[in-house]
Amino acid sequence: MQTDFSEDQKQFREVVARFLQDKSQPAATRRVMVTQEGFDPAVWRQLAGEVGLTGTHIPQDYGGFGFGPIELGIAAEEMGRHLYCGPFFASAVMAAYAVLHMATEDARLAILPEIAAGTTLAALVLDDLNAPPGVGRNISADAGRLSGCAPLVVDAGAAGLLIVVAGEGSGRGLYSLASDADGVSVTPVESLDPTRKLAAVQFADAAADRIGDVSPQGLAATWDFICVALAHEMIGGAQHLLESTVEYTKIRYQFGRPIGSFQGLKHRCADLLMEVELAKAATHHAARCLAGGEGEPYIASMVKAMAADTYMKAAKEAIQMRGGIGFTWEEDTHLWYKRAKSSEVFMGTPSYHRERMMSMIESEESA
Repeated sequence: MQTDFSEDQKQFREVVARFLQDKSQPAATRRVMVTQEGFDPAVWRQLAGEVGLTGTHIPQDYGGFGFGPIELGIAAEEMGRHLYCGPFFASAVMAAYAVLHMATEDARLAILPEIAAGTTLAALVLDDLNAPPGVGRNISADAGRLSGCAPLVVDAGAAGLLIVVAGEGSGRGLYSLASDADGVSVTPVESLDPTRKLAAVQFADAAADRIGDVSPQGLAATWDFICVALAHEMIGGAQHLLESTVEYTKIRYQFGRPIGSFQGLKHRCADLLMEVELAKAATHHAARCLAGGEGEPYIASMVKAMAADTYMKAAKEAIQMRGGIGFTWEEDTHLWYKRAKSSEVFMGTPSYHRERMMSMIESEESA
């Protein structure tokens, strides 16, 4: 198994970091997060067409570059660090992984090239974002027609294509349809985190194409790949908060000296550094496990829980160490805090993932 980043992967990180440093400054994030679309179409075209990030992990047979979870993790990590505001996670990660793991070959050939090119924005419609077993209870399919509601769908308002997991009696199926099709209603939902747009999607006897079967194993695998990518995004955000907080303690003076010289704050920064590095190492290990098709079966849940806890701790420490200014709208720290809080419960809470991990370990020991 790969244990370190290759030179090509390091160069890839530098390219992504330079692009996002130029295009995703806090001022730009603040500007686009209040728009209805929630992103800059011109930046999206550059991200997809010039840098090629949307096709990073999609196999070459389906129009992508044929890399994998490690390279996708690098991109997601840098997006978390720079708080990229756009539909990358919804389309290139969630929808693409659902199609890769659960759609038929014909559907993959039809859908994935456009997602990889960034010309189609897709959204994965799950009626439960808490745990795989609950998916498909509120959206049902009958003879290719969908009914029901998904209360929270990431970037559904910007999507032109919806990939839907729907219940079918005792099973579940994967469907696709246009977001503006008859019987489809997409309603924006105001949320804590304005940098990640949410919408409620309602289906009223909407005609859809059935593109695959949804087995428990396929849905669990999709969930794991999404969670590992999300963990990368979270450790990127935590790394930014750590670095920016340490820099702030060097320039903020109290009693004639920088507050970073106080022993109490030194210890807090050191503790946070250790937590971020531990979560980062575990998350990178998880990506390598997925890329190699080996490793612990519970690794995705472990790193989702670790990264969520670390991100929240980094966000809380960042605000507290900034004192009164940390709570103000003008200070950018609250943007990362809100992303940390929304990501904490997205695709399952830390407590759920720890329980899921322990269940997997018990099942493995009893087998």
